[in-house]
Amino acid sequence: MPINLIKKNLTDLKPSATLAINEKSKGLISKGKKVYRFGFGQSPFPVPSKIVSVLKKNASKKAYLPMQGLPELRESISSYLSKKTGSTFLKENIIVTPGSKEGMFLMHMAFNGDIILPAPSWVSYAPQANIASNKTHWIQTSAENNWFPTAIELEKKIKSIKNKNIILILNSPNNPSGTTCNNLKELSKVAKRYKIIILSDEIYTDLKFDKKYESISKYYPEGTCITGGLSKWCGAGGWRLGFFAAPKQLNILMNGLKVLASETFSTVNSPVQYAAVEAYKGDYRDFKLKTTNILQAVGKYVYENLKSNKVLINPPQGGFYLMPEFINKKYKTSSDLCTAALKETGVALLPGSAFGFRPNKMLVRLSFTDFDGSNFLKNISSGKNISRSDIEKYAPNVVSGTKILSNWAKNL
Repeated sequence: MPINLIKKNLTDLKPSATLAINEKSKGLISKGKKVYRFGFGQSPFPVPSKIVSVLKKNASKKAYLPMQGLPELRESISSYLSKKTGSTFLKENIIVTPGSKEGMFLMHMAFNGDIILPAPSWVSYAPQANIASNKTHWIQTSAENNWFPTAIELEKKIKSIKNKNIILILNSPNNPSGTTCNNLKELSKVAKRYKIIILSDEIYTDLKFDKKYESISKYYPEGTCITGGLSKWCGAGGWRLGFFAAPKQLNILMNGLKVLASETFSTVNSPVQYAAVEAYKGDYRDFKLKTTNILQAVGKYVYENLKSNKVLINPPQGGFYLMPEFINKKYKTSSDLCTAALKETGVALLPGSAFGFRPNKMLVRLSFTDFDGSNFLKNISSGKNISRSDIEKYAPNVVSGTKILSNWAKNL
């Protein structure tokens, strides 16, 4: 058989770190080992029952829907974005995709230019750019600026890149840090000055703890694309429904995505699209409030019980992640640290190197979703202040795993 069966830019890529840790954790559990699943970021909550009912009602729908997605769904996403961001995204410039991840991938494949990524960034941004042969440029960020680049750092990076076709990818609330970007206006001014495109990954926006979300499209509507979907706030990750929205000024990019969509996935499965109409048009404010309050309380618990002179952490502001930094002289890389933590404590974590940090920076991603969200929801009312005893009762794995990890860190 020929040796060079795959393209050169794929030879150094490995399967997604998040999916890999999930499979590894499942494997260890199947062998009887106790694992605290802090590595995989998946909503612990059920899909709202009314949305599930609509899915069941439309389960017999088997015809292909339009390539861009059900018109009623695109209209509802357009309205959702208008209310949430204050910017106009026409339904003609929205593509429904099998998860927001696929929308980003299409963008990378269509785009002829370079990509700027803040470290930390979600694990799949850089590999997707690599697959599409788009050069990636990292900006190493700091805890002092909430793990986002400053306007000065962004401008410096843009000036260093020869290619003037550039996309900056921002994700706030952020995976893996759990922090939010506080300088969107300043970053937008730089982006506008140099005419670069911004991809705003807004998959966690409905899980912002202070409930005050601001999209960078507010300041740079003509140059900002937005991705989102149902995997986080709605708990429907396995349904694989997302969207990619672009302003009319970027029609040329959108046209490229449409061609790629038509030649790849063709259309997202029909029953889920009908259910998604209900998700975007229905009133789920109470559900979002309750789930976000639970996540905020659990995240705060982990933060307060893990931080120490050996573990540095920024407080969580949205989503379901924390990014602790372990002060140690024992391990040389964050990957080594995570391997040891899983072996010695049963706590599964992801190394910071998977998110763009240098390997010797002892940062890890911790997901605080290892609890039964259905049970937690049933026992917490909307206006209830969630207590420590509630967390101990309804999120015991998170409590135990945090205690074990904290004790382990003392000996590093």
